Amino acid sequence: MSALKILVIPGSLRTGSHNAKLAAAAAYQLAQAGVDVTRLSLADFPLPIYDGDLQSKSGVPKHAVNLKRMIGAHHGVLMVTPEYNSSVPPLLKNTIDWVSRVHDAHETRGQVFHGRAFAIAAASENRLGGTRALTALRLILSACRAMVIPNQLALSFAGEAYDDMDRLKHPADIEALGALVRQLIEVSQHEVR
Repeated sequence: MSALKILVIPGSLRTGSHNAKLAAAAAYQLAQAGVDVTRLSLADFPLPIYDGDLQSKSGVPKHAVNLKRMIGAHHGVLMVTPEYNSSVPPLLKNTIDWVSRVHDAHETRGQVFHGRAFAIAAASENRLGGTRALTALRLILSACRAMVIPNQLALSFAGEAYDDMDRLKHPADIEALGALVRQLIEVSQHEVR
């Protein structure tokens, strides 16, 4: 059996982002569980705003193709999203829109999402912890035919959730992240068999 590979995608580029910290904490827990983890930054995959006319004229941008191939090289994916106006931020939505347009010769459009295990998490300064963004992200990924695991994490009061080393400090938050990680590993292992 090949090593289990999980890709972690923070949906924020903001300096000091609570969501980037949560993605790092998840990557650490995944690595501790023996998973081969890749954590990326969407800053390394800059994409124009999705436009069908642009796609018709110029094709799919190379960064979307590269990101699609990176997703395809992993058994599971964790997306960690901020919440903007009760939904996902444009950065993450635009990324999904472009990646869903990519397909190699032997594939259907968006096939990289089909049946692949996805986990979702959010961190927010408010008490809802990004729950509304998670609802929107689950809907978007499900429409792409991804297998979004039932467990999710909405980290409330994220400004108080981390210690001086940017690690989660509250036992309940650590356990909630652990439960998410365990379920993602369990569901992703079906891809390895």
